[in-house]
Formats: sequence, structure tokens, C-alpha cells
Amino acid sequence: QVQLVESGGDLVQPGGSLRLSCAAPGFTLNYCSIGWFRHAPGKEREGVSCFYRKDVSTYYLDSVKGRFTISNDNAKNIVYLQMNSLKTDDKDDYYCAAARILQPIRALIGKEYEYWGQGTQVTVSS
Repeated sequence: QVQLVESGGDLVQPGGSLRLSCAAPGFTLNYCSIGWFRHAPGKEREGVSCFYRKDVSTYYLDSVKGRFTISNDNAKNIVYLQMNSLKTDDKDDYYCAAARILQPIRALIGKEYEYWGQGTQVTVSS
């Protein structure tokens, strides 16, 4: 069974930075597109970013463009989400997910992803 593991969530002040990691022990991410999603109680899940494996392109939610960067380290089998200039609105549980087959137009749609992690909590507060 594929299990993704997120890490890096923390409490940070507005304007601060965090780097989230997504690992998959025993499973190679090299053949999957990887998405980052966020979800808070009472809110709908949002697709934040996607690393689209087929052509190594990236996709972002409009509200995080210019602040978040998704990257991939094949050697370490880890996908990162660098989050800069964090805002209180970014406070959420963040999840990574993997999809073996994905259409770019659906890169930020959670239903397209097969494997999910348990999430890591990001809190942005002064």
C-alpha cells in the first residue's frame, strides 16, 4: 500500500516561510505527478500546486502564485513545496497526493489523485 508522508508544517508569523516535504517510503514518485492540497474544517479542499511529471511543468492556485514553489528531487524521492510570504489565509492542513495518470487541465483537482498522505499542519499567526 502506498503511503505518502508529509512533513515541515509549523507555526510561522505572517511573512514567514516554510518548506513542506512529501516522501513515499518504498514507492517511487518518479513516475507520478504530485499535487499539494490544503483543507481546513468548514472549507473545501483546495488544490495548491502540482508538479506534472510528463513534461516537468508546474501549476499553482492563483492566490499562491509568486509565493509558493513546487520542486522535485528525484534522487531523494521527495517533492517539496516552498512557501514564502505566508499569509494568515494560508493556514490549513496541507496534503500531498500522487497520480500516475493526470491531465494537465485537472492538475489541481483532488479526485484525480490516487495516493494521499496524512497531512501536515501549517499555522500562520502573529
